[in-house]
Amino acid sequence: MSPAIAIVLAAGKGTRMKSDLPKVLVEVCHRPMIDYVLEALAEGGIRRTLVVVGYGADLVRAALQGRNGIEFAVQAEQLGTGHAVMACRELLDGHDGAVLVVTGDSPMMQAGSVAALLAEFDRRPAACILGTAHKEDPDGLGRILRDAEGNFVGIVEQKDATEQQLRITEVNMSYYVFDCRQLLESLDHIRADNAQGEYYITDCPGVLVAGGKEVRALDVLKPCESLGINTVEEVAIVEAAMRKAAGKP
Repeated sequence: MSPAIAIVLAAGKGTRMKSDLPKVLVEVCHRPMIDYVLEALAEGGIRRTLVVVGYGADLVRAALQGRNGIEFAVQAEQLGTGHAVMACRELLDGHDGAVLVVTGDSPMMQAGSVAALLAEFDRRPAACILGTAHKEDPDGLGRILRDAEGNFVGIVEQKDATEQQLRITEVNMSYYVFDCRQLLESLDHIRADNAQGEYYITDCPGVLVAGGKEVRALDVLKPCESLGINTVEEVAIVEAAMRKAAGKP
């Protein structure tokens, strides 16, 4: 198989960030948040990364100029995370191996988690392997559903979860390792039949399961990796967590 490729979703504006910058260029501890993501990927073993740009594309390109192994795909309209991955089809042409899909607004991403997911795929390939974590307070996050044998069944978003499902502490962290061919096939079957009219990458694992493909959920991520950024207030929370992890006041 070909060496793994990463896709970083970085096309959003981040309307709640109170900034005209593309969201991934908003600074966290004096550095654009996407810097942390790209470093974790490189340290975790990724050598080729496709960055999906949209809003402020030229600014993102300029900020990442000079980085090795970076290529850009353009999402002209922001129609969801699945639509963003669709923009990478041409760049994935001929790839026969793993594709790691992550978001560019996850500055707490850990290189060890990236390496663990890729190692699991190498050890026992599957159509998709999701990285999950257990959180004492899973509020707001999609829950991982498993059957009686512990096999992955699907993801249920909090707004759609039953009272029993809301007690599940294993959560989706938006880290996905797909077999490239299975990823492209599943993208053909996701639909934008939701209130936002968007295509979601979270639907791909369910499509693969429904098609009889193997999807596994791997509990290898650290709870801190769920600290994504959507608001100015969350920037402060992540900065505090980074300082604590570095032993700084």
